[in-house]
Amino acid sequence: MTTMELTKENFDRTVSENDFILIDFWASWCGPCRQFAPVYEKASERHEDLVFAKVDTEAQQELAAAFDIRSIPTLMIVRDNVAVFAQPGALPEAALEDVIGQARALDMDEVRKSVEEAEAKAKSAGSVGGADGADGAV
Repeated sequence: MTTMELTKENFDRTVSENDFILIDFWASWCGPCRQFAPVYEKASERHEDLVFAKVDTEAQQELAAAFDIRSIPTLMIVRDNVAVFAQPGALPEAALEDVIGQARALDMDEVRKSVEEAEAKAKSAGSVGGADGADGAV
């Protein structure tokens, strides 16, 4: 499967209609992004049951800002509308495969329960913001 381009216009629909999405935040001027691109594309061919998407951070600055992307490339994995992984840096092929395997193995009922508990705890403590849960969950 080839990768699809995500924009602010198609992002919400794409995420809500798919259970498992990998998102590569990148830019054409970024050397590590260009290095990671063939690794990402190859993985998309191996995992045809998953959605592989790319966000051009130059063309989609609002989308990149919404996810607080500060370094590119950044790989994000969204399962069942929950960001379960987000990490900057160009992953080598073996590391990407490992992350995909770990994300596949997640018990999403447990993940949702953890997110709800963290949000409830933050709310009861009077915290501003809420639970992030995206970084390093895998």
